[in-house]
Amino acid sequence: MRYFDSYIFDMDGTLWDAVDSYCAVWNRTVADCGADVAPVTRKHLEALMGRHLDFIYSSLIGDSADKTMFMDRLEKNERAMMPAMGGRLYDGVRHTLASLTARGARLFMVSNCQADGLPTFISFNGFDGLFTDTLSFGATGKEKDANIKYLVDRYNLKAPLYIGDTEGDCLHAHAAGVPFAWAAYGFGRDVTGYEYKIDKIEDLLSCTP
Repeated sequence: MRYFDSYIFDMDGTLWDAVDSYCAVWNRTVADCGADVAPVTRKHLEALMGRHLDFIYSSLIGDSADKTMFMDRLEKNERAMMPAMGGRLYDGVRHTLASLTARGARLFMVSNCQADGLPTFISFNGFDGLFTDTLSFGATGKEKDANIKYLVDRYNLKAPLYIGDTEGDCLHAHAAGVPFAWAAYGFGRDVTGYEYKIDKIEDLLSCTP
């Protein structure tokens, strides 16, 4: 049976749930900057997962703080807090990633997180050396489709699959010319146009081109 030769993963809502930790980072930053906004809740952030940081800022903070100061403090707080707090891996992630690599597949990550987000995820979960490469909007300033396409071209991937949990993930995968697997257990709802739907991450093991 033929399988995909490479798997490119979104992070939040696909491999782990770190929303409670992100709430703590945002609320610490709100307090540090004296922003006059309601506390950031899990419900707020769940609805914004997968969006660019600028969009999240506009939705949560708006004009209640100096944006440059707030974003600088947010980055510093995330760098200081997330390595200790981390998130919760979804059930089956370790087994599935190990099984995919045992087949000879290469693993990648593409996310809209800040530059430190993917390295923190890898370090917190002890995944050093597991992923061939990772790219984020925070590191490259580029949209997901551009980052996905870069990985496909750089590593000459012949049968890649992008796995994410939102409609935006699906659109970006297709813009890069890559089929999409919707992680229906994540934060996204009413996603359409996907090639595969996975209700648990282990379902990837039976996806074939």
